[in-house]
Amino acid sequence: MALIMALFIPEDELEETFVRASGPGGQNVNKVSSAVQLRFDAAHSPSLPDDVRERLLRLAGRKATSEGVIVITANRFRDQPQNRADARARLAEMVAKASIRPIVRRATRPTLGSKRRRLDGKAVRSDIKAGRGKVQTDE
Repeated sequence: MALIMALFIPEDELEETFVRASGPGGQNVNKVSSAVQLRFDAAHSPSLPDDVRERLLRLAGRKATSEGVIVITANRFRDQPQNRADARARLAEMVAKASIRPIVRRATRPTLGSKRRRLDGKAVRSDIKAGRGKVQTDE
């Protein structure tokens, strides 16, 4: 079972810049800045608990700068509002993933029964392979 925390990132912690997108769009692509660059300073955000911050920066990978700012570029759509929504949704998904506390694995020993079953299986397999030898003829 994983514990999911509800996190809220205030609007003033997000910084959006609009740039011209590459790709399809005809003449419009040269005139309108429809792509969105969303920046979130995860390293200095008061909204994130320390453990979530660490997991988020690790999860962001190349999207995070050396200063701990996560940069998400969205240019999937031709219009600005859709790209803004897409960038915010991707950030929210990343934060939600980082807020899930991983389950710590506890080392356990195999049971006596499981050891016996494993060794019995190996013995059966060994007998099968031993029977594959060359056939002796009495000639």
